[in-house]
Amino acid sequence: MSHSLRPRQPRFTRSGFFVASGHHPCYFLCFVADTTLTDKTRAFLNSAGWDAVAEPLTGDASARKYFRLRQAGQSVILMDASRAIASVTPFVRMDEHLLKLGFSAPAILARDEAKGLLLLEDFGDATFARLLDDGLEPEKLFTPAMEVLVALHQHPQAIPQGLRAYHPEKMLEDIELFLDWCTPGVSDMGREEFTTAWREVLPMAHRVPASLLLRDYHVGNLMLLPDRIGVQQAGLLDFQDAYRGPITYDLVSLLEDARHDVPEGLPEKMTVRYLAQFPALDRNDFETSLAILAALRHTRVLAIFERLSRHEGKHDYKQLHSPRVARLLHRALRHRVLSHVKYWFDEYGKPAA
Repeated sequence: MSHSLRPRQPRFTRSGFFVASGHHPCYFLCFVADTTLTDKTRAFLNSAGWDAVAEPLTGDASARKYFRLRQAGQSVILMDASRAIASVTPFVRMDEHLLKLGFSAPAILARDEAKGLLLLEDFGDATFARLLDDGLEPEKLFTPAMEVLVALHQHPQAIPQGLRAYHPEKMLEDIELFLDWCTPGVSDMGREEFTTAWREVLPMAHRVPASLLLRDYHVGNLMLLPDRIGVQQAGLLDFQDAYRGPITYDLVSLLEDARHDVPEGLPEKMTVRYLAQFPALDRNDFETSLAILAALRHTRVLAIFERLSRHEGKHDYKQLHSPRVARLLHRALRHRVLSHVKYWFDEYGKPAA
């Protein structure tokens, strides 16, 4: 997800603590509602031994808040999820799992899960999204991003024990948000037809293998770590909503980005690169799953952007990105297996092309 940095300077003083190196602004997914550190946060930092300036990082719709702390030429990220405590344990669990698998998730340097507070390794400011905006050749970033997915989907222990499944009924639950926010006046018959059309196709999305599904895998949540090698050059962020689910979901998330235009022809090239590593995959099942999950994700994202605009007064997502997402949805609906879903959109909630 795209980010912006608007540092402010609330003070907190305390003595030193081990930190990871790094001194650049970190483009973490976040939304900062205020610039102050609470007493609980100060007590947490006190126990960790910090004496630092806290710079709030802003930019997203999350209830979590992030601050950069600097000390003696080093820096860490403070994650304050006190208003989203339920997300902390899944984040910690997935962070530790990804590190165990050999991927680059931020090291957790201190924690108080009960209060929703973590100190994290600072990955710097080089998100793939920012590098693309700065003119770096897209293929040089999408290639390592795709290599991470290949390595993840090839790993026999990719799915941690007990991880929840992103099954068809959960998928349907997620996209019913569209009915509530994008077509709130739709009739009971229209709602029923929506459910019927999606229930017809969602099981087909699961005809490909399942793996760890990171859920928000895109250029805004990937960071370039050039001092590392192989797949570890891609730093991973925002994975607390992970599921066990179809391998195609994160491919859609990456190659049909809601917030950034992907150059024409690059998704096809990256897909060919991915499929070359999985010669046993049924290509028809793969393409069908890809189309269904593209339609699913874009439907859900349109609803989220609408909710952010109407309910929370955050209009940029809808104004800047919903037209792109609607075009992507329109394209996905061309797949033959989605004919009934397309009919529903034509009849009740046709996305703008």
